[in-house]
Order: sequence, then C-alpha cells, then structure tokens
Amino acid sequence: MSKDKYFIIDFDSTFTQVEALDELGAISLQNHPERERILEQVKQITDSAMAGKSSFSEGLTQRLSLLQAHQNHLPQLIDKLKDKVSESVRRNRDFLQQYADHIYIISSGFKEFITPIVTEYGIKEGNVYANTFELDEQGNLVGFDTQNPLSLDKGKIKLLEQLALPGDVYVLGDGYTDYEIKEAGLANKFYAFTENVVRDSVVAKAEFIAPTLDEFLYQNKLPMAISYPKNRISVLLLENVHPQAVELFRKEGYQVETVSGALSEEELCEKIKNVSILGIRSKTQVTRKVLEHANRLMCVGAFCIGTNQIDLDACLEAGITVFNAPYSNTRSVVELALGEIIMLSRGVVDKSNKMHQGNWDKSAKGSFEVRDKKLGIVGYGNIGAQLSVLAEAMGMEVYYYDVVEKLQLGNARKCSTLRELLEKVDIVTLHVDGRPENRNIFGAEEFAAMKDGSIFLNLSRGHVVDIEALVQSIKSGKIRGAGVDVFPEEPATNSDPFESELCGLPNVILTPHVGGSTSEAQENIANFVPNRIMDYINSGNTYGSVNFPNLQLPELKNAHRLIHIHANVPGVLANINQVLAKNHVNILGQYLKTNERVGYVITDIDKAYDKQVVSDMKQVAHTIKFRILY
Repeated sequence: MSKDKYFIIDFDSTFTQVEALDELGAISLQNHPERERILEQVKQITDSAMAGKSSFSEGLTQRLSLLQAHQNHLPQLIDKLKDKVSESVRRNRDFLQQYADHIYIISSGFKEFITPIVTEYGIKEGNVYANTFELDEQGNLVGFDTQNPLSLDKGKIKLLEQLALPGDVYVLGDGYTDYEIKEAGLANKFYAFTENVVRDSVVAKAEFIAPTLDEFLYQNKLPMAISYPKNRISVLLLENVHPQAVELFRKEGYQVETVSGALSEEELCEKIKNVSILGIRSKTQVTRKVLEHANRLMCVGAFCIGTNQIDLDACLEAGITVFNAPYSNTRSVVELALGEIIMLSRGVVDKSNKMHQGNWDKSAKGSFEVRDKKLGIVGYGNIGAQLSVLAEAMGMEVYYYDVVEKLQLGNARKCSTLRELLEKVDIVTLHVDGRPENRNIFGAEEFAAMKDGSIFLNLSRGHVVDIEALVQSIKSGKIRGAGVDVFPEEPATNSDPFESELCGLPNVILTPHVGGSTSEAQENIANFVPNRIMDYINSGNTYGSVNFPNLQLPELKNAHRLIHIHANVPGVLANINQVLAKNHVNILGQYLKTNERVGYVITDIDKAYDKQVVSDMKQVAHTIKFRILY
C-alpha cells in the first residue's frame, strides 16, 4: 500500500448497522411508560442531524437529555453493538488489521462504547476519535466534553484540520458530517456508505457510492474478503418470485430487478445482458439462444421443482450453475391433491355450482368416501411418496408405478407396469417430471385401461397428458371426475385469457398451476434457492446444483480460493498445478469433481501470491470460467 493514503471510517450506521445512541435509549428507557415516543423523537433528531438539516451539537444535547442513561447501561450497549457490526466490515477484518496504521475511526459518537468495538477488529485505540461522556455524582450520562471538536457543528472538519494527515484522505460514512470533510477540501474522496441506511441528501452530494465495504475496497484496489463486489452482481427475478428472495439478495448487497410475468425468448435475450443471476419459475424458457446473450451470467435459479424450461446442457457448457427447489413445495402439492381427491369423490364442485345458481340438490348419489379406495400414484418421487404416506393415513390403499426403482413407504404396493396400476385403482394421480420423453405419456390407451368411473388428477406437467383424450373420457363417463392444475399451453401473465376444452365439463376442478403456490411453499423456495446461489458465489459450493458436479466445500480460512471450470478432458488438472508450481504457489487444499461434460476444480492457496497466477489460470487450455475468492 502507498504510505500516504489514509482511510476515515464513521462508526454509527457505517462500522455498525445502527445508531448507538438509539440503541442506548432502547436499553435506558426499557421500563419508561413513554419509551416508544421518546425513542422515535431521538431517532428523528439523529436523522435530521445526519442529513445536515439541523445543528449536530444541539441535537446531541437533546438526545442525551431524552435518553436518561446511566454508565451501568454501557456494558449492555457494547454487547449489543458487537452483534450489530456491519456484515461487510466483519468480512474484511483482515483489511482493517493489515492497514491499521492508516485507518481512523472518526465519529460524533462516544469513545466509551466505540473503542471496545473497533479495537476487536484491529483498529488502534490511538486512531479512534470520538466524544466522551460527562457523568454526575450518581453516574448518569448528563453531558459531553464541550472542548472536544467532535461535539461541535462541523466538528469532523475541525478535527481533520488538527490531524493534518500527510497524504490522500478517503472518507467512508453515511452522514452529512462525513460529506462535509470532502466539501471542506480535507479529503480526496467521500464515499456514501449505504449498506445500512440511505440518506438521500447525502447520496445526492456524494461522487461515489459504496453499498458495502467490499465496494469501497474494490474501487481503491485494496484487498477485500470477496473476489467480486456484491453490488456489481445484478439479479433479474421474473414471474413474481416471492419478496423474501428479493430481500435476501438485496441484503447480500446485490442489485435486484423484478419483472412480474414471464419474458419471451427475444425479450429475455435483451434483458439478460449484464445479469449475474437469473431467477425464474416455470414459464420462462432459458434457451441456448438466451444464454448466448448472457455475457455475465453465473447462476440460474429455478424457483420451482422442475428445470425442463432451462437448457441445462447449454448452461453447463457456459459454466453456469443451475439450482432449483426440489422439496420446498412438496407438502403444498400433496395437500391440493388430497383436497381434490376428496372433493371429486364427493362431487362437491357440481353441488357448489348448483347452490350458487339457487338449486338445492341434497343427495348422496355419486358421493363416496375415500377410505378403502385404491389410489394409484404415477411417479413416486418426493411428492408421490409423501402423498402415499398421507393417503394411507386416511385409510386409502396405495399403489405406485415409477420407471426408476424406488423404496415404497408404509404399505404402498409397487406395480410392475403402468397398465397393472391403471387396472387396479379407483383414482389415478400423476406426479412425473417434465422430461421430453414424458410428453403425452397418458392418452386414450391409458384412459381406456382405467376402471369405469375413475377419478383422474394431473398436478405435474401439462404436456404429459393428451387433453383431447381426457376430454373424451370425461364426456363418455369413463372418468367421472378430474382435477387439472397444469396445461400444455398456459397464459404468460394473469391478464392473458385462459382457454381449454376442459372448461365447463362436469365434476372437473381446474386450477391455474397453483399446486405449489402457497405462502409457505413460496417462502420456503424463496429462502432455499437464494441461499444455494449465494453459497456458490461466496464459497464455490455447488451442492444441490442440478447440472454441475456437486461439491460441498469446507469453510475458507486464511486462504484464497481458486475456482476453475473446464471441459472434462485429460490433462487439465495437471496443467492447473503446473501453473501454480511455476508461480511458486503453495496449495493448502484441492478438490475436484467431474461429470461427463465438465470438471470443477477448487484450489485453496496461501494468502501471498503473484497476481500473474490469475492471468495464467485463465489461459489454461479448455478453461470455461475462472474466478478467485478472497
């Protein structure tokens, strides 16, 4: 590092996620009858001063008067603040320790709680500048040292003038008082820190924005804990992905854009440019053509179970990992299947329709219990297996058929052929995946093999059933009730019309692809998929990826992690290690996993290395993608 660079870092809402005096008030006013009102008043005074709208000195006096705090409250405050250190600061402890001689904490807060926090991260106590409390005889915090320049308006300017740091000064903070240092000509650059709070008046003045400490370090070519600034990772989420996913990505520091509906191939080709992470549900098609326009894409997240809408081979060839949510909505689909089985067995839909028309049809005709009925499950995966257990608990006799050998649960009976199952059962429910070979697997021949008066459900994929054959089977009475949640052609958005030959048929439940659309399922998916993606970006873990070799890696400690994706041909690993040897790099750990198409090599190396190794690794023959984690 150049010896003439100095870094000024604010404390409240920068080094920590919160304003310390606000947190002190939450402690000191814990049993006060007007606690919430006073805390809101304290917050308003803080925000006004930090936005440059009021006198800082007067506001500090007002806040201390309102807080009614005692020195005995300070240990509690310190413990609380230790848990509130900003995430990007936690990640970059190494930077703070390595450059401790040139890092200053300059805050209008108080040394009594600031020093114990920042010194744990390597900040030198002598480089901490802040106010100090004045106490009365009872130990109440009644004031502050008015001779300290930081207690005054424009106090940070006065302090910097006194320090007269002999070099370039870079300021990182969230408040107007931080900006004033640059305005006064005492700093080369001011970075508005927005990880915890965004003050519009401050951001408007700032030439530079730092959503995280990582970005600040990146822009100044300083070592950081991650290889890629998180605010430079852009996320595109389509088809009304649950807000929880948006929140998780934004909390991580990613830039997120949402689109309510699906996009056509042409629309996505245009939209995918410069996108790092794409999140979709079932309607958006991620084709090879789309991927040819994806110049920065690292991951695709399918916020659903199926991935047939994604060209997995093309993603693999481009070094793009794909993650889905194979279990998150299982219970929701199973519950809908059970509910429809009961309603169709009882003829509830037709009776309900008649009631809405003013007709009273109290009759047991065509109404049956599901107990003792034979349920046939086609596809015994996660959903089929759980449905099997719950149906059996309701007294049903369960049979299943799957092209893959599966262990039956409970008393379920396996059928050797689909026809064997169809001839035995009273109710057939499909839970197969959407692979191309499953197209129209259920047609006129299969319906003909079923018992007369059977019930049929398809909550799996729209293209697996011949709709015309189903319609004819319902009209002929072969099928006395059907529940369909998925269709060969589905509207792209809720504003588009739905048309189907199934509309208007008796004892038929039609639902708009909502088998997994419960609040619980969507929230589960919205937690699961982003966490898999962020784990891959931050640590290289591919565990759970549907197209990549699965590697579950140990935590990265005191090392750099080299991530190398390459075509699976002989000699690549040897070439990688030759590059490392040529550059005198010490390998701390190495992990390799391959599939028939690609190899995935993770190499942990010593902290010290020549930058030439990065260029050389990218030049290894058959490299698809390379990146480094710090």
